[in-house]
Amino acid sequence: MAPLRAWLIGLLLTVLLVTAAFLWVDRAISLFAHHEFAQLPIFRELTRIPEIMDIMASLVFVAAGLGALLGRRLTKLPSALLLSGISIVVAAQLKNDLKFVFGRTWPETWINNNPSLIRDDVYGFNFFHGGAGYMSFPSGHTTVTCAVMAVFWICYPRYRPLYAAIVAAVAIGLMGANYHFLSDIIAGGFLGASTGWITVLLWEAGGGPRLSTRPNPAGS
Repeated sequence: MAPLRAWLIGLLLTVLLVTAAFLWVDRAISLFAHHEFAQLPIFRELTRIPEIMDIMASLVFVAAGLGALLGRRLTKLPSALLLSGISIVVAAQLKNDLKFVFGRTWPETWINNNPSLIRDDVYGFNFFHGGAGYMSFPSGHTTVTCAVMAVFWICYPRYRPLYAAIVAAVAIGLMGANYHFLSDIIAGGFLGASTGWITVLLWEAGGGPRLSTRPNPAGS
């Protein structure tokens, strides 16, 4: 029950943080980014990190698949990379479903004249609205990033400062470029981290080689 309890606590904290950001912080950050940063290239470049992860996940899947066809067993690193790719695919579908459910408008107008806070003073959720102009929540970039980082956070804990720095860089890029509200990023972070964590748990529960460093209940 410990993992479930931890996940439920994380969900509750996420709901509280998203609510607080939506009520008191999101608009201020978006307006500040629009007026002060004016889409500086550095912020847009930071948002490209998840795109690199997508490409790497595809390459790893192909390489792992060829290895399996040759009868080779996966060692820890290729296993972690493969699970990261699986985590990305699952997390991406979940965030698409949630975007449709919440129907949140974007900070700025980017897609097909979409309504936005900056141009139209539109702000809020339009549940089950659908359409590219209503897909700000949760952040897909953050979801993908955390889906990968969560797997490595579990498998290689000594590099956790690096993983945290990567997530922070993506979050800063998204807010600086005014691509997402802070609450979008918080929700995407929880979704991605949950997906990565559960992917590893399922791998180990299904008999895959143990990747995490947590104590093994069966051996206690």
